[in-house]
Amino acid sequence: MIFSQRIGKVPSSKQIQIESLDDDLKNGLWNAIKLLVLDRLEDENRYSASEYKSFCSILWHYHYKLAIDTMPKYRNGLEHFIKESFYKVEWFKSYDLLEFIANIESDSFQIESGDFMLFCNEILEKEFSGYRFIDSKISPITNSNEIDEIENAINQSGEFTALRGVNIHLKSALEKLSDKKSPDYRNSIKESISAIESVAKAISENPKDSLGGALDKIKGKIKLHASLERGFKQLYGYTSDSDGIRHALMDDHNCDFEDAKYMLVSSSAFINYLIVKASKAGISFE
Repeated sequence: MIFSQRIGKVPSSKQIQIESLDDDLKNGLWNAIKLLVLDRLEDENRYSASEYKSFCSILWHYHYKLAIDTMPKYRNGLEHFIKESFYKVEWFKSYDLLEFIANIESDSFQIESGDFMLFCNEILEKEFSGYRFIDSKISPITNSNEIDEIENAINQSGEFTALRGVNIHLKSALEKLSDKKSPDYRNSIKESISAIESVAKAISENPKDSLGGALDKIKGKIKLHASLERGFKQLYGYTSDSDGIRHALMDDHNCDFEDAKYMLVSSSAFINYLIVKASKAGISFE
């Protein structure tokens, strides 16, 4: 974490970007276009048309759908137009350009699409975008409903004293997941699981309970369906079970964004469910 983040002047984490591209994300993606596409296209060769102008002609005709004779004559003008069209359009049109470039096929020039998409995916993950290149298409890896679940769980748990621990764990899970400098996916998963344990213990009113023990006690109180109870026990495992899923995940150093995001979203959804069920059963968290 850099100095300005440590002293709280600059946020160390941010929300998943679904319908926006902040400056860091947009700059990173433009650098992918600049470094891996534009700068690698030859401007002059023995043929009448350069690779660069051939690329731009395809861009003008198929992507921008503009008249070819409106193309600027020189490379600087061409690049300025492409950059302006990337930065000043709506967020989804910026993604349209990336996807178009990744799928261009031409006999006049060669784009290393694999390198380009890999570079873009590294930026998309680092800057906490909700999208990735998958099979040459930019696809969502999360959606607004999942974000709503996380925010709702954080907001609900923040309203009650008894759920303070839940709130702390959820915020920590999100922070570790979205840390721009060094995301900690393994410990984000751990915090998500701890948030589930914390709300279950609040309902069971026994802070010494394991997750499994708490679920056993609360299923009668809040009418927790047996299949749902079993499902969450299987998903998270008992806290004290060294062979449980929780420990298997913690021992796997290859946890990635998708693993941690899934655990945070599913944990948030279950927390929201338990809070509503507890409220209907007359259980107070004050």
